[in-house]
Amino acid sequence: MSDISSLHIGIILDGNRRWAKAHNLPSLEGHRAGAENFKNVVHAAFDRGIAYLSAFIFSTENWSRTDEEVGYLMNLVTKAFEEYLAEFHERGIKIVILGRRQGIRKKVLDVILKTEEKTKNNKKGTLALCFNYGGHQEIVDAFNTIKSNEIMDHDITSEIVRKNLYHPEVPDVDFIIRTSGEMRTSGFMLARSAYAELYFSDKMWPDFTKKDFNDAVDNFLNRDRRFGE
Repeated sequence: MSDISSLHIGIILDGNRRWAKAHNLPSLEGHRAGAENFKNVVHAAFDRGIAYLSAFIFSTENWSRTDEEVGYLMNLVTKAFEEYLAEFHERGIKIVILGRRQGIRKKVLDVILKTEEKTKNNKKGTLALCFNYGGHQEIVDAFNTIKSNEIMDHDITSEIVRKNLYHPEVPDVDFIIRTSGEMRTSGFMLARSAYAELYFSDKMWPDFTKKDFNDAVDNFLNRDRRFGE
């Protein structure tokens, strides 16, 4: 059984739009419900003593959605940071954002920088939000950084690549949860998930409760991890 105090659990929050459709609501309402549910699950994770919680909240592919939906998501992210920041900070949660900063609206970028700065010394746990994130893009950006540092090709090791990922202090993922019945990781934490255990739930994200989260964690804690042995 793993030590929960050192775990890194990742969540792919999927199914907001399908949840809204099933409830005869506009798809944007699904994102709003998903954001509120995310706050509850974050608290459940850190109340349980988990060290790192990461979440896929906006991928580089999501820019292909309609202007209306992208605009709503940007405003929702900004509002969520502003509304939840004080609460997370008071609970001692450190927040870091993994993803490309290029192309993000200034208002959103400003609130990201403010959030990271305000919570940088918190010790209760780390919330790593994958925003404007792509797993392949993270690796490409790591190699571009390595190249700019003029490291010779034959000197590049997996450890050097690891040190040039977004927020390299965030460790490998131990356990990935994905909701909505989709059984893929979509590039989430691609460079950090080689031995991650996977858990797929048929529930849409807004319906994935704190109990569901804790049940998933219990499932993981009772697995026998072999790491290729």
